[in-house]
Amino acid sequence: MTIFGQVVIGPPGSGKSTYCKAMREFLSGLGRKVAVVNLDPGNDILPYECEVDISALVTLVDVMENLKLGPNGGLIYCMEYLETNCDWLIEKLEHFKDCYILFDCPGQVELYTHHKSVRNIVHRLQEKNFRFAAVHLVDSHYCNDPSKFISVVLTSLSTMVQIELPHVNVLSKIDIIEQYGKLDFNLDYYTEVLDLKFILNELQDDPVTRKFKKLNDALISVIEDYSLVSFLPLNVQDKESMLTLVKKIDSANGYVFGGKHEEGNLTEMLSYAAGADFEYFKSASVQEKYGQPTSREENQLNTLDSS
Repeated sequence: MTIFGQVVIGPPGSGKSTYCKAMREFLSGLGRKVAVVNLDPGNDILPYECEVDISALVTLVDVMENLKLGPNGGLIYCMEYLETNCDWLIEKLEHFKDCYILFDCPGQVELYTHHKSVRNIVHRLQEKNFRFAAVHLVDSHYCNDPSKFISVVLTSLSTMVQIELPHVNVLSKIDIIEQYGKLDFNLDYYTEVLDLKFILNELQDDPVTRKFKKLNDALISVIEDYSLVSFLPLNVQDKESMLTLVKKIDSANGYVFGGKHEEGNLTEMLSYAAGADFEYFKSASVQEKYGQPTSREENQLNTLDSS
């Protein structure tokens, strides 16, 4: 029996636990039976009901106290310990074979960019007929800073290559994206990761980042050579936004082809397969809903007004 699910990853503060709570409620509303697995040994305040909790096996506090490790070293130890005792996790998941599984993972990015334990755990589960998509959450406010956005895209790319799963990158908290300032470009520029040379031009205007021109140029070249990264905007309180993401994830992990389709029919399945929805228009709709004119657009409007 094939078991489908999501491996929810991302840096601290990106909204992983909030996402798991919202996704559980949304999928339950669609008729799916959902189980949430907490794989973060440092997360002792969970906003959702947890079916499997890593704290029953190991906790970050105990590791830090007993082994005199810091939080980063402690998290790595915990993931290595879980990898060694992966049979414990597999045994726990045996009770939820009829569920769609959400894995709420720790927020240390090193676990996904170059450390191997999380990848190895996922591979062990895949051998047991689990089918996952990695859902990588990134706080959308990074779009307001060109240098941070380049860093986020590079981190997403490294994670995609390292984790080796079908991957869906998400700009979370899209409803508050412009609380940190107006975007230089339309939202689709960031979701589709269009020509990053334009962002490089923005960095040239900053006296701090100007001296790193060659480094930024090289990083952009690496990103564009792979040409793998794109994002979906997400507001967990918006049902339309959640549905768009669920469709993308279902296509990535294969649920649309092998899952239980209580909430859909053959026509909807073919729509998934054909990719009938165009992401550009979705991004434009989100821009119109949550955004304001970009800084460039505002300058053009002011120029027209003055003339």
